Amino acid sequence: MALKKKAARIELLVLDVDGVLTDGRLYFTEQGEELKAFDTQDGHGIKMWRQSGGRVAIITGRQSQLVLHRARNLGIDTVMQSREDKGIALQELAQTYELTLDAVAYVGDDLPDLAAMRLAGLGVAVANAHSWVREHADMVTTLRGGRGAVREVCDFLLDAQGKLDTLQAHYLEP
Repeated sequence: MALKKKAARIELLVLDVDGVLTDGRLYFTEQGEELKAFDTQDGHGIKMWRQSGGRVAIITGRQSQLVLHRARNLGIDTVMQSREDKGIALQELAQTYELTLDAVAYVGDDLPDLAAMRLAGLGVAVANAHSWVREHADMVTTLRGGRGAVREVCDFLLDAQGKLDTLQAHYLEP
């Protein structure tokens, strides 16, 4: 099935965090506090996707208050943390949202994301994903995780659903 046709059916966008919403590097202060950097264009892409009626969730293998804070900023209600088996987590999300897996896109970067990517209707790897993960993805972004890859996915989904031009035109209005 053509990639745009798969993207046209997506209702729920599910994102990994480290390596997707961030560049994958972990920063720690001397006191052991964790720091993460998030891309503002990714955030705006998520907001546009949500504005169009799309839903967003996060599945991550780590536990972080920073992730909860960022999710709240973006209006993301569902955050599943400390989930090692992301395939099972994705199935739970689809059931919670009463969707078939064909209506779910998953964006990942490393081996723990592979099960979810393969189950999703659209499995996406970011440009800097592990090579084996990229081989098994339906789509590979041109941009790196934490550097606009999520915005690229949001724009692709919105375009495939015929919503991108209308959303962007709003910003040209006086």
